[in-house]
Amino acid sequence: MAPRRFNNPFHGVVDMISEMNRISDSMSSLESGQAGDRERGYSDAWSPPTDILARGTDLVLRCEIAGVRQEDVSVSFNDGILSVSGERHRDESDVVYYTSERFMGTFRRRISLPEGIGEEDIEASFDEGLLEITVRGGANARGPKRIAVRRRAPKHS
Repeated sequence: MAPRRFNNPFHGVVDMISEMNRISDSMSSLESGQAGDRERGYSDAWSPPTDILARGTDLVLRCEIAGVRQEDVSVSFNDGILSVSGERHRDESDVVYYTSERFMGTFRRRISLPEGIGEEDIEASFDEGLLEITVRGGANARGPKRIAVRRRAPKHS
């Protein structure tokens, strides 16, 4: 039996800048082998790997942030944008790293949520380096609205 295919109503909801940062981070870590060599600030924050899935009628986002303390994680919601941010600190300052592949410093991920979602629909939990955010009813939302492009009538001179 062939696997059941679903249309993804959330195609395109992930912030493009976050995605480009994540791709850039992945490429630079492959090239240098030292992804976490320098601390990152807000302007060049790294983006944690994130899964977006539907669980029944709920939208679930899972961010992998191993090594980050719960008190160093922030989740906020404003104007339809869910923001996940925080910071990963080095454990020890008196050691010499021979290689460092984990990103250190601040991280940020911004995700557009469907229309009609309010702060009261969002819950977040954190356990063993996995941040899970549940958006109640979010999987029922419709995806981006496609606008038909018509051919413009030629101008007569």
